[in-house]
Amino acid sequence: MSPHREAPAPLSECDEPLASRYDVALLDLDGVVYVGPDPVPDAPEHLRKAAKEGMRIGYITNNASRPARIVAEHLASFGLDVIADDVVTSAQAAAKLIASQYPKGSPVLVIGGEGLISALEEYELTPVRSSDAHPVAVVQGFHPDVNWVMLADGAHAINEGAKWFATNLDLTIPTAAGMAPGNGTLVAAVRAAVEVDPVVAGKPEPPLLETSIERLNAKKPLMIGDRLDSDIAGAHAVGIASLWVATGVHDAHDLAQAPKDQRPTYIAPDLAALAQKQPGVTVDGSKHSCGGWTAEVVNNAVAVKGEGEPYDGLRAILSAVWTAVDAPAKTATKTAKSATRSSRRPLPKPAPALGTIAINGALHRVGLDK
Repeated sequence: MSPHREAPAPLSECDEPLASRYDVALLDLDGVVYVGPDPVPDAPEHLRKAAKEGMRIGYITNNASRPARIVAEHLASFGLDVIADDVVTSAQAAAKLIASQYPKGSPVLVIGGEGLISALEEYELTPVRSSDAHPVAVVQGFHPDVNWVMLADGAHAINEGAKWFATNLDLTIPTAAGMAPGNGTLVAAVRAAVEVDPVVAGKPEPPLLETSIERLNAKKPLMIGDRLDSDIAGAHAVGIASLWVATGVHDAHDLAQAPKDQRPTYIAPDLAALAQKQPGVTVDGSKHSCGGWTAEVVNNAVAVKGEGEPYDGLRAILSAVWTAVDAPAKTATKTAKSATRSSRRPLPKPAPALGTIAINGALHRVGLDK
């Protein structure tokens, strides 16, 4: 995938079901397909329907704790037709990166669990558990059994010259009981004891998605995720379309504050969107319309009118907010009278900053407030 290719414009229109437009779905797992051991409600049914329409379903995860075959078994327990080759993990992407730089059989210190060990063996590298083995590299990925001894030994190896790789930098991970610390928090602990930053394989960095596109033979992939800073930003990094769903970490408020490289091509409440067309937004001056809704930014707040599908209203709101914050600075026009009083050039009026436009009332109006 060319790093120079740009992702499609946010809030694009799709006049056919997404499962028809795109050949492979690159699905994030935590918060999209499952939360903890349980499936997201109705997600398996939506995925089975998309597969029947000819879309290949790929499962892409930053979580490096489990081998692809174990992830596949978990997904199959939901009634999904899935094998290990349909799953790509950040551990595999990290192992591929290491294998591209070091000979077969090279020792690599593991800060993590079975997922990393399996991936290193797949790429014919030798996983080790002690810095005494003089590893050429250290690879760090999430696992609930990671402890202080592992973190400290990894820091020792890095300080001795081993190259450091991290599967991902997600600070949190969703669990059945709520948010919990993710791999990024453990990486930060090691970083406090070393003088270098890790090479990162997982989203939003390109290696995981590039590896997934290659392994799944995707010609026109669609990245699907709940996190703007990893899933959607990752799609932007490799120049592919993205679908944000509201079943995980981020919500409508987060969308409104998303910088340009975290704005999704499509938005939807859940994976039912794969069988649906996606409406675009019509812009007429300051007014942004979708379905039966029209939104505009007035006095640093979003005013919305109309009725209809809540997500049509959300599209109109997002279009209005993003357009306002992206607007170039405007220079006030001088009148002839004021120009004679002063020769000073008027200062540009800046666009509103992300997060400063009030949207709570508009989201309540369309039925999507917290």
